[in-house]
Amino acid sequence: MNPVRALHDKAMDFAELAYSAKRQGNLEAFDNFSLQAFELEVQAANQVFGDISAEPTRSVLYRSAASLAIDCKKYPEAVRLIEIALGGNPPAEIREELRELLEQANFYRHPALPS
Repeated sequence: MNPVRALHDKAMDFAELAYSAKRQGNLEAFDNFSLQAFELEVQAANQVFGDISAEPTRSVLYRSAASLAIDCKKYPEAVRLIEIALGGNPPAEIREELRELLEQANFYRHPALPS
């Protein structure tokens, strides 16, 4: 199996464990599994960092890593990953999803000040 695919598959296994834990109300396990998923997905994405010809795989991996970063409350890291993805040549649909994630990350990163 391709090493990028192996890392991605492991990341998705941990992400599924995280979401299952969250559904069961176990937020500590959700946080732990989400962090493991995030770290693996970043490793997978970084394997294709400079390979613009690897689109759409490259942008999909960075989108996934950014989404997991948001789950881990790593908002600046999510923004960084989204910027890397947008710096490639993502398909229009993925570009739109990345922009939506960017809005979400920025919303959480800069919460409104109390009035």
